[in-house]
Amino acid sequence: MRLVIILSILLVTASCKLEIPDTDKTQFTPEPTAASVPSGLIDKVTGLADSRSQPGNLWAIQEGGTPLVLTMLGQDGTIKGSISVPRFTNRDWEDLAIGPGPTEGTNYLYIGDIGDINVQNSISQIYRLPEPPTLRTAITQIERINFQYPDRLQDARAMFVDPLTKDIYIVANRNPNVHLYRLPYPQNINAITVAEAFGELPIVSPVTGATISPDGSEILVRTYTQVYYWKRKPNQSVADVLQNTISRPAPLSSEPKGEAICFDKDGKGYFSLSQKTSAASVNLYYYKKL
Repeated sequence: MRLVIILSILLVTASCKLEIPDTDKTQFTPEPTAASVPSGLIDKVTGLADSRSQPGNLWAIQEGGTPLVLTMLGQDGTIKGSISVPRFTNRDWEDLAIGPGPTEGTNYLYIGDIGDINVQNSISQIYRLPEPPTLRTAITQIERINFQYPDRLQDARAMFVDPLTKDIYIVANRNPNVHLYRLPYPQNINAITVAEAFGELPIVSPVTGATISPDGSEILVRTYTQVYYWKRKPNQSVADVLQNTISRPAPLSSEPKGEAICFDKDGKGYFSLSQKTSAASVNLYYYKKL
C-alpha cells in the first residue's frame, strides 16, 4: 500500500511539471516523398528554409569552410543556383530560419553563425537579410546581430524565429543537456547582446536543427535520429511549450548525418535533408500532414 501511495505522488508530481497535450491529434506521414539531391554542391548542408518569394523552392546553407552563399534547392531536389552573401564570414553556419523582421510585410532570412564545436568563441552572430525575390537579386542589405551567452560558451546548431513575437531562439548543446536561449525583438545590431537563458530542455543531445510553423503554433526540434514535435497553445510562450509540455515523436527516415529541417511555407508538412558524408547520395524528404 505504501508503495502505491509513493508511486501516485510521483505521477502527480511529474504531471504538474510536464503538461500532456490531450487534444492535438496532428500526425505526419511515416512514408515521406524523397527527391534525390545531386552531389557536390550542398553536401555539407546545415539549414533549410522554405522560400516565400519563390514557391516550390528552399534556401539552403552549409557549414563553416564552404562558400558564403545561399543556395536554392527545388523541392524536386534540383539545384537552381545560389546568391553570394556579402560582407561577413562563415565561421560555422549551422541553421537557417525565415520569419518577420524590422519591416512589416517583409520576409527575412536569418543565418545562424552559431556553431562552435571546439567551444572557443565568446561571440556568436546571426545575419538577417530580406529574402531575395529572385536568384538574380544581389544581396545589398544585411545586418549582423552579435550575441553572447550569459553562462558559458556554447556549441549551437539549431535556431528559429517566433513569427508571433520576432524573438530569435537558439537551442544549444551543453553536453549532456540541451539548453534554450532567446534574443528578444528588437535585436540590437549596434552592440553585443547577452542572450536570455531559459534552462534545460527535455531532449537528448546533440540537437542539430529546429523550425517553427509559419503561424507559430507548431515547433520541431531534431537530432541525428529523432524529431520532437510540440503543439503550442494560444498565448503560450515558446519556453513554456518546450519546457513544460511533453513532446511527441515525428517521423524521420534514416539519414547519414541529418541536420537540416524546416516547415513548408503553408505549415502542411516539413522537409529534412542530411549532409552527404560518405553516402553515395542523399534525399530531400518531405513529411506531409495526414
